Amino acid sequence: MKIRSAEIIRLSIPFTDGSSGVGLMPQQWTHLDVALLKLTTEDGVVGWGDGFAYHCVGATIAALQDMVLPHVVGAEVEDIPAFNHLLQKRLHLHGRYGITIFAISAVDTALWDIAAKQADVPLARLLSDTPRPAIPAYASLVRYGDPAQVAAFTKDVVARGFRTVKLHEIALDCIQAVVAAAGPDVRVTTDVNCNWSLEEAHRMMPEMKRMGLYWVEEPVFPPDDAETLGALQDRYGVAIASGENACTLTEFRRTIPKISFTQPSVTKVGGVSEAVAICDAAAAAGRNVMPHSPYFGPGYWATLQVMAARPNAELFEFFWIQPEAFIDPDIPKPENGMITVPDRPGLGFEPDPAVLARYRVEG
Repeated sequence: MKIRSAEIIRLSIPFTDGSSGVGLMPQQWTHLDVALLKLTTEDGVVGWGDGFAYHCVGATIAALQDMVLPHVVGAEVEDIPAFNHLLQKRLHLHGRYGITIFAISAVDTALWDIAAKQADVPLARLLSDTPRPAIPAYASLVRYGDPAQVAAFTKDVVARGFRTVKLHEIALDCIQAVVAAAGPDVRVTTDVNCNWSLEEAHRMMPEMKRMGLYWVEEPVFPPDDAETLGALQDRYGVAIASGENACTLTEFRRTIPKISFTQPSVTKVGGVSEAVAICDAAAAAGRNVMPHSPYFGPGYWATLQVMAARPNAELFEFFWIQPEAFIDPDIPKPENGMITVPDRPGLGFEPDPAVLARYRVEG
C-alpha cells in the first residue's frame, strides 16, 4: 500500500460516570480527548487509528504532525510491523516510549485497518485462521472513593451480566464494600494506579488475598518495576497485573516472566503490531494478557480484533462511563458479559460524520 494522505481529527466528547471526576487523571476528567488519524492510500482505501490522548492530546497530535507523518505520507508499506520498527528507529532520538509511541500507535492501527480492508476481511481474520466471534468482558469502574457508591455501581454491573468487575479504588473500605456487594460468583480486581507506597502494599496485599481478588493492578510506583511486582505476587499469592503504561515488546519482556497478567494498550504500546507481539510473547511464557482499553475510538475496535485473534487475551476492558456520543454509533457493547467482535472488513470502525463535526476541536 502507498499512503497518499493523512488527516488528524481532534475530538473532545463530554462524558458522565457518576463520580467527582477526580482521582484517575492529573486533573478533573469530564471529556474524552481523541487524536483520530485518517490515512488514505493511493487507490482510495481509508484506514483509521488513534493514539492515546487523555490530557495529552496536543502532544500526541504534535508528535504525529511534526515527527511521524512526514515519514508516512508517500511511503510504500509492504510489511506493517517492519514499517513500525523503522519509524521507531528513525525517531528514537525523540523518545523510545511515551508520546512518540502513542503517535506511532495511531499510524500502525490505521495501516492494519487498510490491510484488512484490502483483503476484504475483519482484522482478526487477517491475524488468525480461527478467530473468536465473541470475547468475555469486564466492567471497569472509575474511582468513586465512597463505599456505598462503588457498591451500588457494582450491583448494577453484576445485574447486567458482568462476572468480573474492576475497581480503581485504593482504600480498603471501598474494596471490602465491593467484594460484599458482588457476591461469591463475581471476580473483583482493583487498579491502584501506583498509589500505594511499598509499605502500604505490604499492608494491603494480605487483605487482597483474604478477599480473593482476581488481580491487583499497578500497586506501586514505578509500574514497570518487574522485580518488585514479582516479589509482591510471590509473597502474597495474589496475581499482579501491569503494563498499561508500557510501550513496545521490549518493555514487556521484563514483566511477562514475573507477573500473571500483562496489559498492553493498543493506543500506547505501538499499535496492533506491538500488541500482537506482546500477546505472542506472553503465550510462549504461558501467560494470559488483559489488554488495557478504556477508550472508544479505533483502539477499541483494534483491541477486540487482536483479542479475537489471540486466545490468551482473556478479558476485554469495558470502561463504565457514558459518553455524550460514540464516534461510531455501531460500537459493539457487552451483553451479559460478552462482546461480539465486528465482522466488517478492517477494524469494523466507521466514524459518523455528524459526530466528527459536532465534537471536532479546531486549531
